[in-house]
Amino acid sequence: MKARVTVTLKNGVLDPQGKAIEGALRSLGIEGVDSVRQGKVFDIELSSRDKAAAEAALKTACEKLLANTVIENYRVEIAG
Repeated sequence: MKARVTVTLKNGVLDPQGKAIEGALRSLGIEGVDSVRQGKVFDIELSSRDKAAAEAALKTACEKLLANTVIENYRVEIAG
């Protein structure tokens, strides 16, 4: 089973890396970019065949390791 975990900064949390990317895009002449927020993506392969158990395990992994839940949100997607 394959899963994707996406971690992003919560709204209102400053994103200096996103601002740097935004500035770099402008310096490259790429127009129309109003703002950039950066995040992390984890592609994870699981041996489990139980979707509910896999989702629960990934949520635990996010809470304990993959995301700083004080300043970050996460989303778990499991491919059927």
